Amino acid sequence: MGCFFALLAGVFPRLALLFVWVARPKLVDAAFDSWFWPLLGIIFLPFATLMYVVLYTGGGLTGFDWFWVVFAGFLDIVHWGAGWTQRRQAPGYPGGVQA
Repeated sequence: MGCFFALLAGVFPRLALLFVWVARPKLVDAAFDSWFWPLLGIIFLPFATLMYVVLYTGGGLTGFDWFWVVFAGFLDIVHWGAGWTQRRQAPGYPGGVQA
């Protein structure tokens, strides 16, 4: 099951975070004070939010855990940037490639 979750998280981080939130709500409740921040995480930074929830312990994140959260945030930003640079390839985009 762990390998399946890792594959799911790598390909569909929003779905994986939603799965964790439904299956183990205490993990998300322990990491965040309210429902607002994880919801924003699902929308804008799904990899970083998922890593934060998975790595969170009772005392918070320590040491090398922050590296993984920052790295996941970097991957989120790279994903946003890649989508922005390829926006002209989308059908119907003004000034884009004609199909």
